[in-house]
Amino acid sequence: MPSPEFRHRLFDTGFRAIAASGADRWLRRVAQGRGLILTFHHVDPAPVSAYAPNGILSITPDFLDEVLVTLAAEGFDVIGLDSAPERLVRPGGDRPFAVLTFDDGYRDNARHAVPILSRHRVPWTLFVASDFAEGRGRLWWIELERAIGRLDRVRVVRDEAPPLDLPAATAGEKMAAFAVIYRYLRAGSEERLLATISDLCGEAGIGIGRVAEELCLSWGELRGLAADPALSIGAHTIGHPMLAKHGEARVRHEIGEGRARIEREIGRPVRHLSYPVGDPTSAGGREFDIAREAGFDTAVTTRPGHLFPGHAAHLHALPRVSVNGLHQSKAALCALLSGVPFLAWNRGRRLDVA
Repeated sequence: MPSPEFRHRLFDTGFRAIAASGADRWLRRVAQGRGLILTFHHVDPAPVSAYAPNGILSITPDFLDEVLVTLAAEGFDVIGLDSAPERLVRPGGDRPFAVLTFDDGYRDNARHAVPILSRHRVPWTLFVASDFAEGRGRLWWIELERAIGRLDRVRVVRDEAPPLDLPAATAGEKMAAFAVIYRYLRAGSEERLLATISDLCGEAGIGIGRVAEELCLSWGELRGLAADPALSIGAHTIGHPMLAKHGEARVRHEIGEGRARIEREIGRPVRHLSYPVGDPTSAGGREFDIAREAGFDTAVTTRPGHLFPGHAAHLHALPRVSVNGLHQSKAALCALLSGVPFLAWNRGRRLDVA
């Protein structure tokens, strides 16, 4: 399997080739949908270090500003998620639209993103995992990053295979170790993933379950943000599990109670859901059905793609376009807005809803 570094170099080459050939212009008529939903996580001006395996999840405030400037220049209407279903079925002729969504409820969104969003006067949606807002829950991908950051060697015991025993003395070795262990843990149960990361955190002298209080917005902070009508707060479950790895009762509880907690705390209805992780191994047909039965207006995945009229019949399986922190360039942004990369990534399919 290609390394993450190789894949990102390949993506960068592809974005540059699309820009150099003008394909983001001459293929746009075929590739671009009625609109798209953009995904963000962290917005942080701090420079990225040599060891930053979660760097894909963080963009700078300056790049967020560039995204909004480019959307306006490219003729996109920035609309709220509430308006997206109607725009999908409206007869042709409209300008394309973009929806801005931020996952997990990070405090840096309030500190660094809100001033930019307010200056551009655009609506946005913040998806909140209720345990994170309560200062608990496991942001395990950050725990894993921090544990490997402190260790010089990483050893993970496996049930039916030799243990993983990886050097982690340098930034490059740490990046490689993170990639191997992340891939191994994601392929198994969430229970194994959480237990293994707990063990690594213990070895590294890191307390588990403390990242949420440090990085995520509290209920009090969320209530302050919710006073702004430009913001829609959506549900992101209780504890951010990969839902498809769990039984139906757990899935229904995570989706329903996660929403109920937010509504109790902020006093506003919650109409939209974001599936944690959101790829096909984390959310599929069962989860889409449960979200629809729960009465959400929409639910969003991380499956890549634009929105087409056919998505109006699949509002609980909507794709999004990730704004990747490793590709903060005008070439990458214009390629994604054109829809051209998704012709290849989705093998020509407009709908990926199974």
